[in-house]
Amino acid sequence: MKRREFLTSSLAASTLALTNQAKSQAQSSAAAGPREYYHLRKYHMQTGPQTKLTDNFVGDALIPALNRLGIAPVGAFHLDLGPETPTLYVLMPSTNLETLVNIDHKLVEDEVFMKAAEPFWSAPATAPAFIRTESTLLSAFPGHPKLTPPPSTAQHGKRVFQLRTYESPSFADHVRKVEMFHKGEFEYFQNAGFDQVFYGDTLIGQRMPNLTYMLSYPELSDLTEKWKAFGADPGWKKLSSDPRYAFEQIVSNISNLILSPAPYSQI
Repeated sequence: MKRREFLTSSLAASTLALTNQAKSQAQSSAAAGPREYYHLRKYHMQTGPQTKLTDNFVGDALIPALNRLGIAPVGAFHLDLGPETPTLYVLMPSTNLETLVNIDHKLVEDEVFMKAAEPFWSAPATAPAFIRTESTLLSAFPGHPKLTPPPSTAQHGKRVFQLRTYESPSFADHVRKVEMFHKGEFEYFQNAGFDQVFYGDTLIGQRMPNLTYMLSYPELSDLTEKWKAFGADPGWKKLSSDPRYAFEQIVSNISNLILSPAPYSQI
C-alpha cells in the first residue's frame, strides 16, 4: 500500500477508533462529570527578588480569585529541571470553557482580587514581576476526563511532577498517538505505579499538533524505576510494536520537565 493511502486509511481508522472509545467510556465519564479543559499558563521570570512578588500574587490573589470563579483545584509549580528557569506554571481546570478563555477579563471585575494583586500589577517596568507569560488551552482526554491530584496532596506531602509534551509530525500521527493512550497506556502507567494527574490534547498553543500530560511521584528517585517498569510491561511492548503505531515515528519531539509544587499549590 502506498504511504499516502496508508495515512489516509489510518487517519480514518484512528478517528473511528477514538469515537468508539469515547462512546464506550461515556457511562464512566458521565459518572465522573463533564470532561474538563485546562488553561496552562507559564510565568517566565528573572532570577531575583521579583520572583517572590509573582509567588505572592499567585498564592494570595490569583488562586483565591480562581476558586471564587469555580476553578479548582489550581496547581502552581516551579520548574526544577528544564530550560527557561525560573518559570512558574499555573494549571487551571474547568468544565466551563468560556470561563477559562476569559479569565483575565473576569479577574479585573473582582475587587478583592484587584486589591490583593496591586503590588504585582503595579510593579514598575524597571523591576517587573515577570518577563512574559504564555498560555496553552487543552481538552482532557476522553479516557481521563478529570484532573486527579496525587493522594499526598491533601496532606501537603512530598511530591514531584513530570510534565511531558509529545509533538507529532502530522495530525494523522497525533491522532494515532492519542489513540495509543486509550488502547492501554493509561493501564500501563497505573501498573508501573504512576500517579496520573491529567492528559490534555492541545487546542491552542505552540508547536502543534501536540499533547501534554502530567505524572507524579513521591520522590524524584522514583522516576527511573517507574519508567523502567512501564517499558517492561508486556502490554506496552505489544502496543508499541503494533504496525499501526510503529510503521513510522509518530512522536517527533518530547519535552520533559520536572516540577515541584509551590507551597500554595492545590495539586
